[in-house]
Amino acid sequence: MSKKKKRSIPAMSQYLLKCLIGASICHLLTVLFPQYPFYWSSISVLLVFSVEHKNHLAFDRMKANLLGSAAAFLVFFIPMSDFMQLLAGVVIVVLIGFALKLVNAMRSALAALVIVLVREEQEKNFVAAMERISCVVVGCVVALIVTILFHYGNRRYLKYKRNKLYRANLR
Repeated sequence: MSKKKKRSIPAMSQYLLKCLIGASICHLLTVLFPQYPFYWSSISVLLVFSVEHKNHLAFDRMKANLLGSAAAFLVFFIPMSDFMQLLAGVVIVVLIGFALKLVNAMRSALAALVIVLVREEQEKNFVAAMERISCVVVGCVVALIVTILFHYGNRRYLKYKRNKLYRANLR
């Protein structure tokens, strides 16, 4: 087996574990607080994780999620059709995303925009939009915690391996 394949197995396992943990936490929130739509948090949390285990990518995706939510909040109050609000939100997300150098995370921002702007009811509902913004933020917080825990765990594991190798070389 090549070195590349050997390295990809732990990366895939860690990514899968992150996704399962993040989705499980969001599901638990949905079960514990059924009055709130925490199922939207699952989308947010899964968009944040990175297969490459590059924390800066995960942090950029979190910022992008918040950008998309903020853009949706801005256009929510503009009296225009849903479609026009979506287009205005896309313009805001893309312009600010490029300005903040979040280009690689733009899809996360656009997904958050859609999460907040989607209407299930016949009338626009400010409370529903605010709940979805909160759920996107909760998803980002869950992803942040899981990302930090995995980063810390990886560092501890590498330190353990280095120490073990060092001790073996002393013998």
